[in-house]
Amino acid sequence: MRKQLLADLSLLVVVTVWGYTFVAIKNALSGITPFNFIAIRFIIALIILLVIFRKRLSGLNRAVVFRGAVVGVFLFFAYAFQTVGLKYTSASNAGFITGFSVVLVPVFSGVILKARPSMESVAGVTCAVVGLFFLSYNGGYSLNKGDILVLFCAVAVAFHILSVGYYTKRTDSILLTIVQVGTVTILSVIFALIFEKPVMPRGSVVWQAILITSVFATVVAYLVQNIMQRFTSSTHTALIFSGEPVFAGIFGYFLLGERLGGWSVLGCILILAGMVVSELRITVKDETDS
Repeated sequence: MRKQLLADLSLLVVVTVWGYTFVAIKNALSGITPFNFIAIRFIIALIILLVIFRKRLSGLNRAVVFRGAVVGVFLFFAYAFQTVGLKYTSASNAGFITGFSVVLVPVFSGVILKARPSMESVAGVTCAVVGLFFLSYNGGYSLNKGDILVLFCAVAVAFHILSVGYYTKRTDSILLTIVQVGTVTILSVIFALIFEKPVMPRGSVVWQAILITSVFATVVAYLVQNIMQRFTSSTHTALIFSGEPVFAGIFGYFLLGERLGGWSVLGCILILAGMVVSELRITVKDETDS
């Protein structure tokens, strides 16, 4: 169980990094279009991975390419649906609906993988979902075209978590990461060529965001996820990932001067409480084993 606790803590660090990238990307998008940003981010990440792990490429085969491509497709569509959906809905609505992946993971896991989540995980997920609602609540809630697109994003996020959890137990984690990032790179470039005019980024703010997201939020983050998720459940992973908007709010408060209302603060507390509840089973078993 100690490996599972270490895995969960590692994924929490990843979520913290992703939370910060909301600030970096928000600043950068004033100078670059979304698909161009995603494409350049993943091109740099892919180059870094290929340079560092070029000797591992000899292990590539059809099975690895297929598994990495499946994971990469889910990851790309998570980015794509969320980016396009944000044109038609608010960031609060998008954050709440994306958070539905927390609910969808154990549901899909139960239906597809026949995996029954623990009571602690169910309680933690419920607590986190309520927290996500309060975090995104602004006195009302309505569904529009953007909300529907972001709902597809939540589905893609859920399947990405599940596919990583399923394939990482039988595939070289590094090769899985390389193929995954390569798949997102190819799809991002295609979408940028179709829907946007490719441009070279300008300005230190844009390049700082690109480098941070390429190195830490992509290369390091997905390597950690692919390596560590084999030691924890997909439900735990989804629950930990639900803390992303909490860290985004914290960084937004200190770096952008954004303020959280009372409902949002309550939501943050409930999400963090859900994460703690999900870890109770691990802690108790560790104490019993020792």
